[in-house]
Amino acid sequence: MRKHWIDNLRWVTVLLVLLYHVVYFYNNKGVFGGIGGFGEYPELPQYQDVLMYILYPWFMPLLFILAGISARYALEKRSAREWFKARTRKLLVPGTIGLLVLHWMTGYFNTVVAARQGVFDGVPAVGRYIIMVFSGIGPLWFVQVLWLLCLVLLAVRALDRKDKFRTWCGKANIFWIILLGVLFWVGEHTLVYNPRPQSADGLLNLYKPLFYLVPFLLGYFVFSHDEVQERVRSAWIPLMVCAVVTGGVLIGTTFGQDNTSPQYLGSPLNCIYGYLMCLAMMGWFKAKFDRTGQFANYMTRSSYGIYIVHYLVIASFGYMMKTYTQLPPWSMYVILTLAVFVLSPLLYEILHRIPVVKWCVFGE
Repeated sequence: MRKHWIDNLRWVTVLLVLLYHVVYFYNNKGVFGGIGGFGEYPELPQYQDVLMYILYPWFMPLLFILAGISARYALEKRSAREWFKARTRKLLVPGTIGLLVLHWMTGYFNTVVAARQGVFDGVPAVGRYIIMVFSGIGPLWFVQVLWLLCLVLLAVRALDRKDKFRTWCGKANIFWIILLGVLFWVGEHTLVYNPRPQSADGLLNLYKPLFYLVPFLLGYFVFSHDEVQERVRSAWIPLMVCAVVTGGVLIGTTFGQDNTSPQYLGSPLNCIYGYLMCLAMMGWFKAKFDRTGQFANYMTRSSYGIYIVHYLVIASFGYMMKTYTQLPPWSMYVILTLAVFVLSPLLYEILHRIPVVKWCVFGE
């Protein structure tokens, strides 16, 4: 029987990613990427940036937990070979070939500022295209890392062929489930990719497969058990209260800092908040949203494709508005939010109807 709460939680989290990227694109907190904030004095607070502090510690780890749960269910129905072949088409193809077909356009907007500064002077057209391709990875880091973790999972499963370890994990009570959050803290202290090693800034949080392996394996070994899901469901209210309180303290004491720096991500309070929110969201959706409908069915089918294309909408509209218009900042946020929620599904609907393109861009 299909677990609709997992589907619903996945697409709701994807929508939160879209909203996050609207705020992220105009942030002034020193987070790598985007086009920067507003105002004559960039150091002044942009209080709308608080959304990044609310969402960032937990929404991507939660997607990896759900991916781990789904991997377990899929491997109960098909062979490891069939499953990995399907994962390769669905993840690796969009994460590589899709860059060449579509996401170089996102890379164009990511590099256009550098081009205006003369960085690309003398670089041939082919070289510029290659740079744009790599600059267009954006949110595709998620599918690239997830494919790598699927490969790792096959090796891990070989060590637990009789499911003894997974069976043991299913016996965890709520105390041990919460205590597993220590693994989040350990994972945050693993080696990260830092494109600017001389500073604490940069795209630090993305290519951390050793960290994202933690929630992925927790999903596979622990949270794929019905008994564990029920324990989290029963405790969702106190979990949510604790998460909100912890998050409030975290944000109240750190707002203004780069919330993607390794120091911030590795802080115990950030790890506690992120893990508690993952548990609370799973428990909440298990308790209240284990059902479906016409819209939910559509989003279950389409949220992956919407995630794949959404950043092109944000990068193009966000850049053009800030560079070529005199619109007040609040209207840019409104327009960009409407654009990403309306045009991303539309773009997906168009592209996934084109035979070759839908294979290259969505792995369909």
